Amino acid sequence: MPIIKNYGFLWDRDYIYRGAGSNSGHLKGVAPGVEIADFREQIGVYVLYDLNQKIVYVGQAGNGNATLFTRLKNHMDGKLWNRWQYFSWIGFRDVNVDGSLSSLQSVDSGVSGFKYSDALNEIEGILIEVIEPKLNKQSGRLKKAKEYFQYRDERLVEKSNSDLFNELKQIRIQLQKQ
Repeated sequence: MPIIKNYGFLWDRDYIYRGAGSNSGHLKGVAPGVEIADFREQIGVYVLYDLNQKIVYVGQAGNGNATLFTRLKNHMDGKLWNRWQYFSWIGFRDVNVDGSLSSLQSVDSGVSGFKYSDALNEIEGILIEVIEPKLNKQSGRLKKAKEYFQYRDERLVEKSNSDLFNELKQIRIQLQKQ
């Protein structure tokens, strides 16, 4: 049984939907053949990168109440707020069919039934994928872990000047009708 259940590489902090008021936000990802999953409550390891995609911080999520979403939000408001732009994460909680995270894995769960050779492959694979050493010719060996790609909430997508111009034209037409 693999320890690493899923992961996301080089997600953009600009697409973290922090929410407003009673809306608690989300940290959604998509993968082929899977419902959109929300990784707010994920436990695992994460890496922060600067604008040049250089690693600036490595941390863990899941001890206490510090889930992945909480840790990222803390870094957006804390002393690292302007020091990072991208992040990668490695998750230990499985994704259910409906896109929610499994309650079977928790920070206090024991891990059994795995071989050290599998653990070595997974840890090496994550390090190769995250650090991308220029001398490594192979990609990481993450057999059963599923990679998720960041979901882009339309509320966070930047509008082009052309989009804004078209919206203004529509507003002008509506005002002229009144």
